[in-house]
Amino acid sequence: MTEQSPVIWLLTDNKPGHLNQLRGLANRLRVLAGASTHWVEAGSERTGLFRSLFGWAAPMTNQLPEPDLIIAAGSRTHRLLLSLRRRGRTVVLMRPNFPRFLVDAVIAPIHDGLPEHQRVLATEGTLNRMVPLARLTLKKEALVLIGGPSPHFDWQAAAVMSQLRQLVARHPDWSWTISNSRRTPASLTTQLEGLESQKIKVVDHTRTHEDWLSHQLATSRMAWVTPDSSSMLSETLTAGVPTALLELPPNKGSRVALGVRRFLEKDLVHSYKGGLAMMTETNPPQPKLWEADRAARWLMERGLVRGRT
Repeated sequence: MTEQSPVIWLLTDNKPGHLNQLRGLANRLRVLAGASTHWVEAGSERTGLFRSLFGWAAPMTNQLPEPDLIIAAGSRTHRLLLSLRRRGRTVVLMRPNFPRFLVDAVIAPIHDGLPEHQRVLATEGTLNRMVPLARLTLKKEALVLIGGPSPHFDWQAAAVMSQLRQLVARHPDWSWTISNSRRTPASLTTQLEGLESQKIKVVDHTRTHEDWLSHQLATSRMAWVTPDSSSMLSETLTAGVPTALLELPPNKGSRVALGVRRFLEKDLVHSYKGGLAMMTETNPPQPKLWEADRAARWLMERGLVRGRT
């Protein structure tokens, strides 16, 4: 007789980055453990401090099957997660703002600086829903992802444009797709649009669909990314697309900047100079990184999720 599939609740604050982490992990748990996943919007469930402290959950507004595992991402989900800890095993993604012993597991990037512990899985970058490509395209197509001002790097739009113009000029035989993000200043977006030509396509992030990035990475032989976004870097690396940085000065004490430096030291990502050399490779090596898969297997090994029978 086959056991019932494990039931997993995904607590979300609906922020894109947190949704991406939850989806990446949930996808792998569905494949590896046959789990059924159910979304719970933290904003729709009122949770007082008293309930979160003592693990007394209010009646849920949605009728869901009882959970075996509850996974949360985003600080706005923490009170709800803690209030539900008597209902099932609990996992928090990213560094929590409460004592770690209150949950069964923490999955967070190494750059969050959590001490080693059997309940903690430190990941290279952030979880995401990208899946490694079996092979790279042979076409000379590159993707450029532009971020914006952040606490982690000294944002210099002029330096970004200078590097980008140099890059395009040195490789006129390549086709380029350039995309901005929510943090990209409007003035820089205007400058990017000025680069459009037969070989250069500029895509505004507001005009992309949910699967745009995965589709774009599948047709790219090289990715260039500004270092301010750990999530963008993690996505291109997980897809297995050789990735290089448009360089910016790191801000002192930034954990994200330390994480990017770790990517460089482990040869997962290339410097600007290294990326220029990689553009001439006919068969560049693909980075090997699939942290959502590793996290799902870790949860199963720890007995927090039953595997397929």
